[in-house]
Formats: sequence, structure tokens, C-alpha cells
Amino acid sequence: MLETEVYQRIASMRENMSKSHKRIARYILENSDTVPFLTASKLAKYSGVAESTIVRFAYFIGYEGYPDFQRHLQEALQKRMTSAELLRRTTYEGEQMEDVVTEVLSDDIQNLRSTLEQIDPRQFERVVSDMIQAKRIYIIAYRSAANLGGFLEFYLDLVLQNTEMIRQSDSVSEHLLDITEKDLVIGLGFSRYTKRTVEVMKYVKEKGAKTVVITDHMMSPLVPYGDKLLVASTEINSFIDSFAAPMSLVSALITALTRSEHKKIEKRLVELEGLWETFDVFYD
Repeated sequence: MLETEVYQRIASMRENMSKSHKRIARYILENSDTVPFLTASKLAKYSGVAESTIVRFAYFIGYEGYPDFQRHLQEALQKRMTSAELLRRTTYEGEQMEDVVTEVLSDDIQNLRSTLEQIDPRQFERVVSDMIQAKRIYIIAYRSAANLGGFLEFYLDLVLQNTEMIRQSDSVSEHLLDITEKDLVIGLGFSRYTKRTVEVMKYVKEKGAKTVVITDHMMSPLVPYGDKLLVASTEINSFIDSFAAPMSLVSALITALTRSEHKKIEKRLVELEGLWETFDVFYD
């Protein structure tokens, strides 16, 4: 057993636990190397209780729900897993394909709910305001996060005409040479975080640019470099992250911005429709 606070809490509170909670505690303490990577539904399955009981257990031992509890379990391992290690720890013999699709989609639903609970509407509104007021917007997103960054770049530049995603990490210095406090940098990063994303966000923060970080939890190394922070859950029982919640969050930012600036953006979209028709862009 790992001698850290989260496990000490479980051990010290076992005497006051219900029978089902003791069953959960026993499974966690006996499988401390794999439990941190289990979703609530998986932990429920393997410990023989209902998923709702797992959530109540997390509250019982003093955490703000299962995602918070899971983050502390992961931190207790005090090391990062490679992709191969994660795959090995989250693969189970004998599983059927239909079980996998049900599990992953269910986890995505939970990620969306968890993200909705975490979002501060006032913080979200301030991020939208920063995007509207920015002279230029730069997006920093590498590896798997690049798909989210590209989606955000496409729609922001479509309506604002001032957005650029810096795709080549070795050309960051040239792109950000003249960055000022009037510019906004949006950094997207999820576990496992790329060093370049962290380095760039640190640099632009020091240069005085406004910064927004979109990441997966408060332990992310990107958190210190965001003036504003939006957290989206990405947990699924796999070596990959789930981007259902981050994508919904990005879509919400774009939608909120366009509704706030609807008169200006509507005029631009009308002009664009004419261009698209002239150049025969879409299939009829």
C-alpha cells in the first residue's frame, strides 16, 4: 500500500464504513497500482458494488466526487506512466467489443457531466470577453491536442480573422517575437503534457500576453501559466484521452463568442456565403 494521505484516509476510516464501502476500500488497498486508472464504472464492476456507491465512497472519505478522488490516487503513484504501461493496465482479457463501446460512451457522458459541474460560468464569460477584445489570438496545441486546436483556430479565424495556431514547434520564436499584452494565447494540453506547450505558455506569460489554459485537471503543469483556466475531464479506461468534453467546451466558446458578436459576425457570414457560392465550395 502507498503511504500517502489518500490511502491513509481510507485505512483510518475503514472501521466506520458500511459493508459496501469496506468492499471498495479493500479492493483499492489491494490494487493500488491499477485502481488510479479505473473509471468509476470499472471500479464498481471489480469491487462488486453499484457505480453510485463508488461516488458516495469518494464523498465519504472527504473528496469532491470521484474525479477528485481519482486525481489524488494518481498523484499518489508519484510517477508518470508510459503509453505502453497505461495500455497494459487498462486492458482486460475476455472483454467483448460491445462492452468496450458501451464503456467508452458511458465514460464520455460522465466526462461531460463532470466538466459541466466544474465550469465556472463567470470564468467562461471572461475567456469569451478576452477572445473578443484580443488584437491577435495564438493557439498552442501539440500532438493529440492539435486536433482541438485546429478546430478552434478554423472557426475563430473564420469570424474574427485574427487567429493563428502555431503548428511547427521550432518556429514558435518567430511567430511570437512581437507578442504584446493586447494579444491572447490559448494553450491546450492534456496528460501526458508536452514540454513545448508548457515552455511556450511560460514564455508568453512572461512577455505579458493574456493567457487561457484549457487542460484536464488542476495538477496540470500548464495551470500556473493561465490567467484564466478551463478544466475539462478526459478520463477513460484506455491509454488515450477522451476529448468529448474538451471538444464540447471549445464548441461552447465559439458559440458564445458568435452570439455575443452576432451582428458583426452575421455580416461577415453573409459575405462569406457569397464567396463560397462564387467558388463553388460546397457540394449541392
